[in-house]
Amino acid sequence: MQEYLLSIRGVSKSFSGVRVLNDVHLDVRAGTVHSLMGENGAGKSTLMKCLFGIYRQDAGEFYLAGKPFNFTDPKHALENGVSMVHQELNQVVQRTISDNIWLGRYPTKGPFIDERKMRADTLALFHRINIHLDPDTPLSRLSVSQRQMVEIAKAISYDVKIIVLDEPTSSLTDNEVNTLFDIIGVLKKQGVGVIYISHKMDEIFRISDYVTVLRDGNYVGTEHVEGLTMDKVVNMMVGRDLEDRFPPKTNVPGDVHMSVRGLTTKYPPVVHDVSFDLRRGEILGVAGLVGAGRTELMEALFGVRTKVSGEILIDGKPIANASPNRSIRNSFAYLTEERRETGIYPLADITFNSTIANIEAYRNRAGFLVNSKMEKDTDTQVKAMRIKTPSKREPIRSLSGGNQQKVIIGRWLLTNPDVLLLDEPTRGIDVGAKYEIYQLIINLANSGKSVIVVSSEMPELIGITNRILVMSNGYMAGIVDTDTATQTDIFNLATKYLNNSREAEV
Repeated sequence: MQEYLLSIRGVSKSFSGVRVLNDVHLDVRAGTVHSLMGENGAGKSTLMKCLFGIYRQDAGEFYLAGKPFNFTDPKHALENGVSMVHQELNQVVQRTISDNIWLGRYPTKGPFIDERKMRADTLALFHRINIHLDPDTPLSRLSVSQRQMVEIAKAISYDVKIIVLDEPTSSLTDNEVNTLFDIIGVLKKQGVGVIYISHKMDEIFRISDYVTVLRDGNYVGTEHVEGLTMDKVVNMMVGRDLEDRFPPKTNVPGDVHMSVRGLTTKYPPVVHDVSFDLRRGEILGVAGLVGAGRTELMEALFGVRTKVSGEILIDGKPIANASPNRSIRNSFAYLTEERRETGIYPLADITFNSTIANIEAYRNRAGFLVNSKMEKDTDTQVKAMRIKTPSKREPIRSLSGGNQQKVIIGRWLLTNPDVLLLDEPTRGIDVGAKYEIYQLIINLANSGKSVIVVSSEMPELIGITNRILVMSNGYMAGIVDTDTATQTDIFNLATKYLNNSREAEV
């Protein structure tokens, strides 16, 4: 075991009598990237939480440089050189970048925090890993991608031997991904072992030395990346060949259902004069670089973001989506980009998270909630969405990211919407679950729903949409037919307005 920097032997873990890890093994060599793969609910995050001291395993052992250990909590793990960057950020956004990096271990000068040294140490860390941010900036002013890079920098600021990166590129631009991979290259040269969790196959083959696959909490196998194929990884993950990445697009768009005319928003980042039509049974993609205004457009349509001009028409009649509640009454649904911050109620159970958007429908004449009806609808959605959970009474935070996403989609379907706005619906979701969600979106379009899908994955947009609206620096650069457009066409439109006054982040 001395040849391995980290060894995990026979780890098992159960929750509420349900086995989620069963005799799992993982060996990580110094100076290598070891990718951990599997469908949502396969046990990846649970295994890492056992390693990091968040959970205590029921059986099995951990070895660091050949010596057995069991961390009692994350602080204990960090003190011993094991660091983890979680997929869902947990930061103090009201505090500065420096505060977040050195929280709990501030440099001191006598009884006081040494602000000058803390700032200098932050700049030195950023210089080492090529991040260009002002340490005194509050996190609340940063984009999600910038906050992710701060979290990665914080993890590296410890004297790390092992660093776990859980979906680290889910909110990063291509340039930031390249920067991250450069950082990983530096860490490898320093002998650090990197455990890399991602559903993005291209990243796995680009960055990994070894790949370990889990399925349904069981160890499937470990392979050297040389000679490994995408088909083999998928087969290991789902237990079958996935012949087609996307389901057939069987939906046929009909008459115009929604029209948007001259939509312009008030607060930066601003959406400028956007106009388009959406047909019944159509899946309209929205593409663009980070900062292009994709999410801002969705927020304006759903009444989250204030508009200063323009109108939305349904079947030719103007509607006023002045607030989310009004939008829901107008048969709109909005799946947000950041499920932890704006999607889930983490401490509440699955039943609450499934029914909250349609809560008034579960009141009786006296105004009391009918729990039996709420639980019945939740059971229906759990089965329909194939949500992996021991019970509908489980807190939603205990589910994997992909299963949380399924709960939220099920929540909106219970409102029976006519227009669905889906912002990055498959972010952080494995290849098998993605296929299920693609099929669900196509089925919704087949039933006459109008669907808008925002995605940063170009193959996804081309694979499931009928047309793609391209945003560039807050402007609509054009709309293309999916069947005839190329990725080059879409990229050229996405860069059309980059020289305007507000710069988009490339």
